[in-house]
Amino acid sequence: MQVDEIRKYCLAKRYVTEDMPFGQDTLVFRIGGKMFLLTNLSSEVTSVNLKCDPVRAIELRDQYESIRPGYHMNKKHWNTVVSDDSIPRKLLLELIDHSYELVLKSLSNKDRQNLRTSDEQGS
Repeated sequence: MQVDEIRKYCLAKRYVTEDMPFGQDTLVFRIGGKMFLLTNLSSEVTSVNLKCDPVRAIELRDQYESIRPGYHMNKKHWNTVVSDDSIPRKLLLELIDHSYELVLKSLSNKDRQNLRTSDEQGS
């Protein structure tokens, strides 16, 4: 998957925002102000950093050479996934969904309510 496809997929999810807090080379997707996906725009090969359940993160790293501990991230909770032919598209989308859900669940009840309220006001 290329960055434009990943961007379109992420922005189709509820409550997602994007920004570039680390400069023009790093695109970040957030929910409730918390990151769930980062990607380097200047890299020749598309890769993404995704939050992941720690046990599953290790299993994925053992199974796929293109899934590594998160670059510049907490290696226990983040993976870097290189989007190459060894990673099925379906798996990458599943991992994006997993990261999104983990971060959404980690938000406080108040933050989740604020998301719903702002969504309702925007409609």
